[in-house]
Amino acid sequence: MVHLWVRAESRAHEERVGITPQGAAKLIASGFQVSVEESRQRILPIADYAAAGCAIAPEFSWVDAPDDAIIFGLKELPEDGTPLRHRHIMFGHAYKGQPDGQVLLSRFRAGGGTLLDLEYLTDADGRRVAAFGYWAGYAGAAVSLMCWIAQQQGAVADAVRAYPSANHLLAELQQSLVSLGTQRPTALIIGALGRVGAGAADLCQAMGVATTKWDMAETASGGPFPEALAHDIFLNCILARPGTPVFVPASAKTAMRDLSVIGDIACDPDSDFSPIKVYDRTTTWDEPALRVHDQPVLDVTAIDNLPSMLPTESSEDFAAQLLPHLLTLDALHDGVWGRAQVCFDRAMG
Repeated sequence: MVHLWVRAESRAHEERVGITPQGAAKLIASGFQVSVEESRQRILPIADYAAAGCAIAPEFSWVDAPDDAIIFGLKELPEDGTPLRHRHIMFGHAYKGQPDGQVLLSRFRAGGGTLLDLEYLTDADGRRVAAFGYWAGYAGAAVSLMCWIAQQQGAVADAVRAYPSANHLLAELQQSLVSLGTQRPTALIIGALGRVGAGAADLCQAMGVATTKWDMAETASGGPFPEALAHDIFLNCILARPGTPVFVPASAKTAMRDLSVIGDIACDPDSDFSPIKVYDRTTTWDEPALRVHDQPVLDVTAIDNLPSMLPTESSEDFAAQLLPHLLTLDALHDGVWGRAQVCFDRAMG
């Protein structure tokens, strides 16, 4: 019998979960054992998991789970250096040379466990089977608009928070715009045809932001792209990789421009291939805007767990995408899980 152990998240501001009570009930009906840890911050109540038939475990007790339990979470584990003996399903961020990722892999090496990285769960054609992209784009565009609104008031954006629903977020943004009358920014979205870009575009449309949508056809020339400086907000929705054009060069800080807010939703400032060259670190929930130039003003927002701002919608969306694959955990060496195992084995050398 497959035993899926849903752990509590230890990262601050992380209210998401990768399986809903309804999904857990389907696993149980299919013969799985499901344990769910209590959590002081998970958006979905533990009582609903209990009602679905899950065993309830204390918060952070996964370290003592049976050896054959598959530990399922989303974000990083506590960085305590302990060996990892279980199979873990999570976003590991460990296969691109990241320093923290190398430490994580060393813990698996020491404990004999396995990482089944959610970022590397792909179908036979190499496409990811589950992602938070849409809600990352939606929230990233919202935070970028918050930064722009704060600029109009002569300020830098205040701390951001999670919302009970997207409607609550929209209502707050609408209220913030009241003092500006009909004034609205313009936005350029790079990667508009992807999931992230679609979310960003939908938020912009809901808020009356005039939006230019670019994807591969519009960026095939490789640049330069003066249009990026001709919009008030630039939203980057593409991952940094070899060959990615530079859309905002370092010279943009002092250039003549309308651009005043960059929303780096892909959020990869450490990469040599980053298309945005005016900043070098992520921003946080407490300080969402990094001011990189004063006159003319230019702020960058780059928060690396944006979907957590809308934990209900993003959890339900992601969980629905992932559930068909969780139901195949009894065949770990095949399909998406087999391909994830190959990625782990390759990373371990």
